Formats: sequence, structure tokens, C-alpha cells
Amino acid sequence: MIQFTEKNLLSIGELARETGASVRSIRHYDEHALLTSVRETNGYRAFPVAAVTQVRQIQRMIATGFSLADIRSFPDCMRMIEGAGSCPETSDAQRKRLASIERQIADLERRRSRLLKTLADGAVPPLD
Repeated sequence: MIQFTEKNLLSIGELARETGASVRSIRHYDEHALLTSVRETNGYRAFPVAAVTQVRQIQRMIATGFSLADIRSFPDCMRMIEGAGSCPETSDAQRKRLASIERQIADLERRRSRLLKTLADGAVPPLD
């Protein structure tokens, strides 16, 4: 069991200021077991200083397109080290995410092309 002392704990507001994440997001991460918090005597959440790194990493991974479920499945080498690029255990998930993004881009390009043709021709083109 992790022991926390008041000296190494941050309030949710302090954690939000340090990371730029909203208090709502931090609560959401905590509720999805991506962070470790304790309840102070007043009932408020308190987080270890290491949560600053964790929140920043979570934000980076979300910006890359990973879901909270994906992130929760990643090993500590991805979630606990700020700026961690990749771990051997996550390479497959990263490749799959990239393939998904590339499929989405291709679909958007097809839609864009059809819309440009519609604008140019004044009529909706037949499906390919």
C-alpha cells in the first residue's frame, strides 16, 4: 500500500494548474484508475506529485488518439515516464492506432473528392 504524507500531496486544483488539465478531466482519469488519489479528512481528493507526470502522459496519449481504456492497458513505461515515446509492449497498439488513423484519412479524402466534384459539376456524382 502506498503511503502519502501531506508534504507530497497535491490538491486537484494544484494538479490542474501544474498540468493544464481541467479538474473535470483529472476526476475522470482518477475514476478510470489512471491516477492514484487519496481522500483527505475533508473528503477532497489529493494526488502524489508523480501524478503531474501521469496527467501529462495521459494528455499526450489522448492527443495521439488513444482511449482511456487503451491507456489503462499500457504498462508503466508509457504511463509513468514523462515524454516516454514507446515501450516494446505498446508497439502493436501504436501500429494499430496508426492504421486506424490512416483509414480515417483515406475515407475523408474520398469524401472531400466527392464533395469537390459535386461543387464543380453541380450534381452529386454516382457512387464508385
